[in-house]
Amino acid sequence: MATNKSRGTEASNTEGGADFELTTDLGVEAAEEIALELRRLLADVFALYLKTKNFHWHIHGPHFRDYHFLLGEQAEQLFRMTDDIAERGRKIGGQALNSISHTEEMLRAICVDNRELTRFLRGIHNVCQEHNDVATSSLVEVWIDQPERRSWFVSESLRTE
Repeated sequence: MATNKSRGTEASNTEGGADFELTTDLGVEAAEEIALELRRLLADVFALYLKTKNFHWHIHGPHFRDYHFLLGEQAEQLFRMTDDIAERGRKIGGQALNSISHTEEMLRAICVDNRELTRFLRGIHNVCQEHNDVATSSLVEVWIDQPERRSWFVSESLRTE
């Protein structure tokens, strides 16, 4: 099927400056407006997720167990929703909450962030060991392996050899 430019199947990505081809028949103006609203929604859902998760962590009282599970379940639903929102925006040619335009740059940023998380976790591990908190120390040891593995996978994908 031929591209019909008058129906808005090609557009300029105003956020990154690069041209992209829409994969929808919504038209440029509609896709841009919807993508903007989806970015706003994504920010709001992330904020609600964090607030719900925070309450989940700090709930107390006679109905602790019920509320703890309720808020945990709701937080999981919100978190899953974020991926759907971001992917829908990308499907129609928009951007998610991200200003990085090149995949390689994104991968490098993820690698750096995971390495920083590993350093932070090692610091927590040291504090736990100083206070002989074996239980938390054991959890942190498992968590250290996760960002190390992510960093390794991403850095291997960036190798050009």
